[in-house]
Amino acid sequence: MLKRPVTCEVRYRVDQYRISEFEAYAQIWIELIERHGGKHHGYFVPRDKPKEAEVSFPGVGKQGATDVAIALFTFPDEKTYLQYREQVAKDPDGVAANIRFGENPPFISYERVFLTPLPRAG
Repeated sequence: MLKRPVTCEVRYRVDQYRISEFEAYAQIWIELIERHGGKHHGYFVPRDKPKEAEVSFPGVGKQGATDVAIALFTFPDEKTYLQYREQVAKDPDGVAANIRFGENPPFISYERVFLTPLPRAG
């Protein structure tokens, strides 16, 4: 069976009045993912677009929402990802994070997408 990396993009609708809490949440999960075998590529929070940076394909593209933050992380394979899920549920820092942010998360909603890289040509 081919071992393919598991990359996950998590897209959050953030509460712009709670960005500092979101940053604390992000730091905890970066540490937990890397502790349990993943590579965290970072959290990316909203910012103003550069002046005169219009979409490349007018009529097809559009400017996105300004309340979206994104996290991106990768595990080497599905087995490692599933082990992470199991281990982080028992990790004292993971348990504490779920208690701290579970009842009142510093975001309004989130969605996740699992991705795999396209092979590079050449």
